[in-house]
Amino acid sequence: MSEKKALRDVYGEVLVELGEKDPRVVVLDADLSKSTKTEKFAKRFPDRFFEMGIQEQNMMGTAAGLASTGKIPFASTFAIFAAGRAWEQVRLSIAYAKFNVKIVATHGGIATGEDGASHQMTEDFATMGAIPGMVVLSPSDATSTRAAIYAAYRYEGPVYVRLVRPKAPIIYEEPFDMEIGDVKKLREGSDVAIVATGLLVHEAIKAADMLEQQGISVKLYDFITVKPLNDEALRDAASARYGIVTCEDHVIWSGLGANIAARLAELGNPVPMRYIGLRDVFGRSGSTEALYEHYGLTARHIVEKALELVKNG
Repeated sequence: MSEKKALRDVYGEVLVELGEKDPRVVVLDADLSKSTKTEKFAKRFPDRFFEMGIQEQNMMGTAAGLASTGKIPFASTFAIFAAGRAWEQVRLSIAYAKFNVKIVATHGGIATGEDGASHQMTEDFATMGAIPGMVVLSPSDATSTRAAIYAAYRYEGPVYVRLVRPKAPIIYEEPFDMEIGDVKKLREGSDVAIVATGLLVHEAIKAADMLEQQGISVKLYDFITVKPLNDEALRDAASARYGIVTCEDHVIWSGLGANIAARLAELGNPVPMRYIGLRDVFGRSGSTEALYEHYGLTARHIVEKALELVKNG
């Protein structure tokens, strides 16, 4: 995992590819095209790019209107605006009507870093996942981002894709296709299951290495699909001897871990669990690395939670 690439750069590249193959693809942005990388599409297809200005709510309504005419809109801005400021328009104008809109939001989580709490969206799995019919994807590297954007394009219905600001190491050396609901199992094991999404997958890989050096066998999963949850993967994770550690750059309330616990209980497979995520706090300004250390989102913290399960098991 030495090579790094920004997930949003991949998004910009895939938009151009989709634009070349499908004239129905249109792109909207809210004065952030340089940051979201939709500018790549704008330069190639200026007549199919809509710069909405700082009007995120209007952008979502416009995307719904374009979808109603048979277009496939990709609407992009920072996650804090897509899943926060424009939430009502996403809920009513897009999801309620089941319009085929793809919302690809960058700068998710406290990984946004120095911009601070005002721009660090740490509640979007909860806000977007709560909307009926909304799919939520959270890729971990450049390769999985490509797969996720293509999966969103092929899917008929509203999709929210969460991308992050920093460059991420490459996990998947070979391209792959995925469909909505897919999960990648990175490692077989028997003692503890680690379920991670987004940038936390990288910390989870390091944690799995550290645990296996201590003789603890780890099942490891990359939950590219946050919603809908994959029941088969959940049952497999629940078969770990001591339990599951979930890892996300998101508040633990109504996040991936909480939803996994609820779903396992419903499936009749409740197991001991530990959660890596933000507690009842906002983020703050700082580097991604410093913030992950401060809020307990590093490999070391994952190892500590896994060892708790083993000790209590």
